[in-house]
Amino acid sequence: MSEAGKRIIFHELLTPEETLSKVFSTVKVEPLGTEVVRIEESYGRVLARDVYSRIDVPPFDRATMDGFAVRAEDTFGADELNPVKLRVIGNIETGAEELPQVNSGEAVEIATGAPMPPGANAVVMVEYTKRSGDELVIYRSVTPGENVMSAGSDVMMGELILRKCTVIREREVGLLAAVGIDRVEVFRRPRVAIISTGNELVSPGRELGRGKIYDINTYTIAHAVRSMGAEPIIMGIVRDDINEMRDAVNKALSIGDLVLLSGGTSAGLADLTYKVLDEIGPPGIIIHGLKVKPGKPTVVAVSRDNKLVIGLPGYPSSALMIFNIIVKPILAKMLCTGIDEIRIKARLAIRADGAKGRRALYPVSLVDTGHGVVAYPLPAESGAISTLAFADGYIAIPETVEYLDSGDEVEVTLFTHQYMPANLYIIGSHDLGLDVLIPMLPGFVRARVINVGSMGGLYAVKRGEADVAGLHLVDEETGQYNVPYMVKYNVNNAVLIRGYFREQGLIVPRGNPKNIRGIEDLLRGDVRIVNRNKGAGTRFLLDIKLKEIANKMGVKFEELVRRINGYYYEVKTHTAVAAAVAQGKADAGVGIRAAAAMYGLDFIPLGWESYDFAIPIDRLEKDSVKAFLNMLRSSEFKNALSKLPGYRVPDDIGEVIWKGQ
Repeated sequence: MSEAGKRIIFHELLTPEETLSKVFSTVKVEPLGTEVVRIEESYGRVLARDVYSRIDVPPFDRATMDGFAVRAEDTFGADELNPVKLRVIGNIETGAEELPQVNSGEAVEIATGAPMPPGANAVVMVEYTKRSGDELVIYRSVTPGENVMSAGSDVMMGELILRKCTVIREREVGLLAAVGIDRVEVFRRPRVAIISTGNELVSPGRELGRGKIYDINTYTIAHAVRSMGAEPIIMGIVRDDINEMRDAVNKALSIGDLVLLSGGTSAGLADLTYKVLDEIGPPGIIIHGLKVKPGKPTVVAVSRDNKLVIGLPGYPSSALMIFNIIVKPILAKMLCTGIDEIRIKARLAIRADGAKGRRALYPVSLVDTGHGVVAYPLPAESGAISTLAFADGYIAIPETVEYLDSGDEVEVTLFTHQYMPANLYIIGSHDLGLDVLIPMLPGFVRARVINVGSMGGLYAVKRGEADVAGLHLVDEETGQYNVPYMVKYNVNNAVLIRGYFREQGLIVPRGNPKNIRGIEDLLRGDVRIVNRNKGAGTRFLLDIKLKEIANKMGVKFEELVRRINGYYYEVKTHTAVAAAVAQGKADAGVGIRAAAAMYGLDFIPLGWESYDFAIPIDRLEKDSVKAFLNMLRSSEFKNALSKLPGYRVPDDIGEVIWKGQ
């Protein structure tokens, strides 16, 4: 076997903390020099030195109210019954440079923000006065300094206003402007070279060939770099060729202060990253795997001129999580900033398993129930792109913990700096009809869809986590959809709303090359299937059909499914089933006709099903739920839905078909 083809063995796995400690002890990570920028170009930049004020702010005593500048002593004792009369000697507007002297018995009309005239020490608000010509009648006394901001009361000359390593944003630049500073010295932005590796990658915008996928990590990582205040340099896609990879890494090292690779770091035959990165030293590779899941194959190397190269996982959500726990602290030191992470408490919606001696990282989608936040774990290693769209952040299960159960409290590290709760949580079975309906909702509705299958949606409604749950659960005994499950699982806090009908069937490649005619053909040795996740209504349907076949054959259901190639290959959406068939990963899968049509695949009908909506009774008056139901019943949605292949609109769509007791 060639050297490039050897499999990588992970000899020593380190925790994230051990990894960072080793990085910082091997390489001096610090800011990379300074530059001077104009304040209008300083957003997100980091101050390289302390900033002191050169003036007082405000630079003069000024009025904080419209009224009359007076000597406070002249107003003592004034009230409605005993007003004081003063003589008005002038008027002062903002920006005035010539100011009259105020003597005893005199007053000057003054605008908010205008400089106080010499001799005056207070401002009487205009509503407590009455003026007739030059005579001013005052009905309320003032104390010295009332309605006046003194010079230097905000910032004094020589005062430290911003410290070194402060990130300049809208508030900081306002302070700089207030003291007259138009240029500041800031740390140079680290230049981060980004390389994506893999023969399967294609840049967005180009035609996607068979077996190819679009490059995602280049763009997600580049934005993550920007969010830290660093400058991404996109190097493009590198194929699984050792010479091409070597050239790309060397070029990246020549122009970047830090190099990030994604993909090509696992122990596969095509993974050449380790050989190339070991060549850039000494010392070369210093970290050979992390004690985390996902992210075990993360690699860190140091070049001969002490530049860091970090190899991230290929899956987008995994790459972002490793970026957060490894790359962010490194960039923070290069920028002289802290890590601006927001963490919130939540409780788990469903069980999340640990990783047996490794730290398990789970992206999660958050649901604000009004009584606390619930975290739904999402697939991290499946390569599901939707994980990126639906994940609000991630949780970490310690190496020593076997699992966290539903209801356990967790700490969620947010991917963004702000958590914006949705006001319509749709949790349940995946459906293309919802993809049509949601964009039609009014602008005030912020919908979040979490695909956990019909049973997951049913439980989410029962626990009060979902506003709406899409269900298509067929009862094995009666053949009735959804109502038997509302009864069986005592979902008495909810109503079931009539949705619409969808056609289910076998999705197969165009032309049906394996000549599949029905469920029985899934038992053939030359047929690979893709299945839906446990709890999905489609999985229920397939299992019912398989149980009928098992009974006819006189074998146990468990024995029958073991004979099906791919039965345990699970995906979470109908479109994922169609995608697996289109990409040649499976020869068949059960799904809806619309998903097959979307990918130009053939479809073998199995029958029509009811896709209905369970809604907690106490959410029916919620404005976003009302908007959902109004749109469900609207002619606009009915017309749009009827255009989807394999969908039918019933006459009673949007009506209550069952109510809890």
